[in-house]
Amino acid sequence: MKRILLFTATAMLAVSAAQAKELKWADGPDGLPKGSQVAVVSGDPAKAGPFVIQLKFPADYAVPPHSHPTAEVVKVVSGSLHYGMSDKMDLAQAKTLESGQSVTMDAKMNHWAHASAPATVQVSSTGPFQITYVDPNDDPRKK
Repeated sequence: MKRILLFTATAMLAVSAAQAKELKWADGPDGLPKGSQVAVVSGDPAKAGPFVIQLKFPADYAVPPHSHPTAEVVKVVSGSLHYGMSDKMDLAQAKTLESGQSVTMDAKMNHWAHASAPATVQVSSTGPFQITYVDPNDDPRKK
């Protein structure tokens, strides 16, 4: 019984410490359209190895069709996110993730995302983070 209580207390302290960690928000990465914000939760997206970031999207924010060389798990922290796995953005065919739901985007799979209202998503992947747009004209780094 004492071991269970000790384990429970330790687990509660760990959760409290994780919740207390203040995320440092900055302008989103250059590879995403302007308007997003990013916070690193763990790891370093610029280096080889696992990382977790959170992204805040304003209302009516879209990331055009793109792919990554590694798989990523996208989890909605707050709000909702429309997405599709295709070469063209088609909101009529979009699937929707609500807060707490997630989806895995396979490596090299073309996909897109849209937030109709403000949303925060968490992305877990392996760095270094890279993004390749289906249409090179959509790449904000070239504008």
